[in-house]
Amino acid sequence: MEFLYWLADNFFGTPAILLGIIVLIGLLLQKKTASQVISGTFKAIIGFLIISAGSGIIVGALNVFEPMWKEVFNLEAEALSNFMGQDVFNAKFGSAVTLAMTLGFLINVLLARMTPFKYIYLTGHMMFWTTTIFAGVVVHTVGDKLSFWGLVTFLSIVMGLYWTIQPTLTQPFMRKITGNDNIALGHTSASVSLLAAIAGKYLGNKENDSEKIKLPKGLEFLRDSNVITALTMGILFLIGAIVVSLKTTPGAKELIGSTGGQDFIVYSIIQSFTFAGGIAVVLMGVRMFIGEIVPAFNGIATKLVPGAKPALDCPVVFPFAPNAVILGFVGAFVGALLWLVVLGNTAAYIFVPTMIVLFFHGATAGVFGNATGGVRGALIGGFITATVVAWGQYFMVRNLIASTVPDTAMWAADSDMFILGPIIRFLSGLFF
Repeated sequence: MEFLYWLADNFFGTPAILLGIIVLIGLLLQKKTASQVISGTFKAIIGFLIISAGSGIIVGALNVFEPMWKEVFNLEAEALSNFMGQDVFNAKFGSAVTLAMTLGFLINVLLARMTPFKYIYLTGHMMFWTTTIFAGVVVHTVGDKLSFWGLVTFLSIVMGLYWTIQPTLTQPFMRKITGNDNIALGHTSASVSLLAAIAGKYLGNKENDSEKIKLPKGLEFLRDSNVITALTMGILFLIGAIVVSLKTTPGAKELIGSTGGQDFIVYSIIQSFTFAGGIAVVLMGVRMFIGEIVPAFNGIATKLVPGAKPALDCPVVFPFAPNAVILGFVGAFVGALLWLVVLGNTAAYIFVPTMIVLFFHGATAGVFGNATGGVRGALIGGFITATVVAWGQYFMVRNLIASTVPDTAMWAADSDMFILGPIIRFLSGLFF
C-alpha cells in the first residue's frame, strides 16, 4: 500500500508526469521508434512545466495592472483573495484534469464513430484550458463533496460531448467560409463566431465583403499576437501609469514606491512587456506539449473513425478572409476599451482585456461575421467577442471560480467557457 501511495503521489499525482505517461502510451501504440517515443514524452513533460512558469510571470504583471487601474478609477473593490491559483490548483487537481481530458477525447472519438457527428477535436491547448476552467467551476461549486473519480467522470462526459457538438454547430458556416467540407472549427471561440454569423446576417451587408478592401502593408504587424499583446497592454499600462503618477493619494504613492526606485511609468511599460513575455512563454509550453499529445491521439483517432473530419484551431479560417481578421480584432479592441471603462465605473471590476483572447476570438468572429454580413458583420463580430469576454470574465471571476482559479480566468478563459460556465455549475450541482 505504501508503494501504491508513493506511485499515486509521485506519478499520477504529478500532472506533468501523468501527461508524459499518456503521450508515452499513445506513441507506443502507434509503434513509433524509440527515438520518437523518448523525444515526444520528454517534450510533453517539459512543455507542461513551461506553462506553469509562464503562468507565474503573467500573474506577477497582473498584480501591478489590477491595483493600478483600481487607483485610476478610485475603486475600493475587494482584491482577489482566498483562492488557490493556477499552481496550487494544478498540484491538487491537475491529474484529474489530465485524465478527464484524455477520457473526454476518447468519448469524442467514440461519438464520432457511432453518431453522424464525424468531428474529432484536435485543438489540444484548448482541450487543456477548457477542462481546467470547467474543473475550477466544479471544485468551487461542490467543495468538500468532490471526489477524484467523480470529478474525472463528470468532466470526461462534459468535455467529450462539448468537443463533439461544438464543431457540428459551426460547420454550416465553415462550409460557407472554406467552400468545402474538409475541416471543422475546434476552438472555444465557437460561441462568439456563431453569434457573429447570426448578427452579420441580420445587421450586416454581405455584398460589402471585407476582402474587397485593401489594407496598407504598415498594419501587417497586427497579425503577430505577441506584438499585439505588448502594444495593447503597453498602451493600457502607460495610460494607467500616467494617471497614477499625477495623483497624490496614499494608494498612488504606495504604487509609485513599489518600483524599487525606478520611474513608475518606465516600470509599468516594462510590466506590459513582461505580461506579453509571460503569454509567449505559456504558448511556447502549450505548443511543445500539444505538439506531442495531438499526434499521439491523432493517428489512433483516424484509424478508429474512418471519414472523420479534424476540428482545428481558429487560425485555419484566417487565410480565407485576412481583412476580416483585422476588422474583427479592431471591433474587439474598441469593445474591450469600452467595457474596461464601464465595468470599472459601474461594477468596480478591472476587466483584463486579454489580447491573446481578443485577437484570436475577435479575428475568428470577424471571419464568420464577414461570411454573412461583410465588413459590418466582421466589426460586429469583434464587438460581440469583447462583450462576451468582458462580462463573462467579470461574472466568472466573481461567481463561478472565485475560490479556485480566478487568476487564470483573467487571461486563459475564453468565450465558450464564459457562456457554458453557468451551465457547468448547474450540472455539477445536480451530478454531485
